[in-house]
This record gives sequence, C-alpha cells and structure tokens, in this order.
Amino acid sequence: MFTFLLICGGLVGFYLLLCLTVLQLPKCKSTAKLHGKTVVVTGANTGIGKATALDLARRGARVILACRDESRAQAAVTDIQRETGNKEVVYMHLDLASLKSVRSFAENFLKKESRLDILINNAGLVMAGKTEDGFGMIFGVNHLGHFLLTILLLERLKECGPSRVVTVSSMAHWWGKIDFNCINTHKDLGLGNSLLDLLKLYGHSKLCNNLFTHELAKRLKGTNVTCYSLHPGAIKTDINRHSTIWWRLFMAPILLLFFTDVDSGAQTSLHCALQEGLEPLSGRYFSSCAVQNVPAKARDDAVAKKLWEVSESLVGLA
Repeated sequence: MFTFLLICGGLVGFYLLLCLTVLQLPKCKSTAKLHGKTVVVTGANTGIGKATALDLARRGARVILACRDESRAQAAVTDIQRETGNKEVVYMHLDLASLKSVRSFAENFLKKESRLDILINNAGLVMAGKTEDGFGMIFGVNHLGHFLLTILLLERLKECGPSRVVTVSSMAHWWGKIDFNCINTHKDLGLGNSLLDLLKLYGHSKLCNNLFTHELAKRLKGTNVTCYSLHPGAIKTDINRHSTIWWRLFMAPILLLFFTDVDSGAQTSLHCALQEGLEPLSGRYFSSCAVQNVPAKARDDAVAKKLWEVSESLVGLA
C-alpha cells in the first residue's frame, strides 16, 4: 500500500512539475494599442481564434471575425463586445472550403473596409471529405483557402503598412511532406480516410503553411508587409469536433491533463502580430513566443516556390 501511495505521489508531483514548466506557455509581452487598426482573424468564433480576437479587441482594434458558421460567429461577436466594451467587432462570412466564398469575402471586405493592418490565418480542421471545389478538405481549408485569401488581400496590406500576415501552423509540420504527384492527380496531399491518414494529412497541410510563409516573405521583400508562421502549443480546442465519438472519448483525458487553455494558445499568434522588432525575422516560424528552427523541408526554396505556383494554379490565379 505504501509503495502504491509513493508511486501515486510521484506521478502527481511529476504532473505538477509539467504544469509549471513544459505546459506553462509564455505570455505575449507586447503592450501595443491598436486604435485605428483593422485585423482579420479567420476561425475566430471559437478556440484560439476567439481568444486572439478578444485580446486584439481589448487593445482597441477593429476586429473582423471571418467565419463560416454565422450563429456561432454572432455569439462570439456578442461575447467579445461585452467583455471588451469594443463595438468595432464584426462578423463577415467566410467559408474556406469554398474558393467562391473566399473571393466573395475578399470582395466584400475591400469594398467595406478601408484598412487591413493584420491578417491572422488561424482557422484549421482535421476532417475527411472534399471541399466545394473538389480538393481534400484538410488541404483546401488549412492551405488553399488561406493562400487565396492572403493573395487577394495583399495589396490592401501593402497600402496600410507596416502590416503583418500571421499563419497558425503546428509542430505537426515535422511529420509532413509534399507529394506533388498526389496533388496533381487527386487534388489532395495524400490518400485515405482513417484517423491515422487524417493526422498525416494535417501534418502535410501544416508543412504547407510553413512553406507558404517562407515563400511569401521572399515575395514581400522591399515592401512594408512581413509574415510569420507559428505553433500555438498543445491547446484544448475543438479542432477535433468533426472526429468520431470514439476518437473524442480517447482524446478527452489527454486533453484534460496535458493540453492547456486557448488563452495560452493565442499568445504566440499575438506575439507574431504585435511584437516590435520582428521584421528581420519575416518568413520564420515561432513557438512559445520565440523564433524556432525548422527542418530543412520546411524552408526548402525550390519546394516552397513550386507549392506557390501549384497553389496559384489550383485556386485560379495562374
């Protein structure tokens, strides 16, 4: 019995140590105020996106919640306005699984809004299926939709500079790869609908995010727009809401014990969006509010350039 209690005590102590070290994410230290600035945050009706939008609204920004689900987005608008007292928080419809919707959002935004100072490509999912345009859902939403959105808004960002593009990636890019043959043949980053297949596809899409940011920084040299990708941390979000009930039951205790809250998850996004002096680090990848090294495949010039060109063709920009 004593041994059992000793083991339990050791495990509890180890877990508390984890909570105070590895699971304790640093805070964004920027004190920047954003009155007169406009920010677009995709997927801002829940999770990290909502927490990011809330912080930006507190700083005085006009915040556009670019979301697919109107009812959830309007509820988020109400919550954020109530908590911050900032009435310049609005919803605009954006479905990243539809290139038509992305174009419509950009057209409406450019007509209605005179500024764009920060674009935060936050939305992401792990879900089987196809987009409206026949792309793999994860590929279409996590990469192609944000790729097109960024390109369509780039001139406004340049006009309002200094401005920034922040793309939420993930450490999952470490197991990602880019198979151009699969993209050309199947309009997807890989095949299969099993849970393992979907997790692999997610990793591939996050590698796309890093390569997109790497190439975008090159194309933005000489402008007053900079860009960054990031890993938010192991965060309790509802990114798995489209998964099976069995997967959610399996993940529940892991999320409870080893993942941290969405406010912590928003900190590196905020750091990349707001921290002074990051301009020389344009194109780099961040985690825990600090720049991090990435594997060679995530900064491969030739692959990044090819992915850009293929993406242009797929979304109808070529």
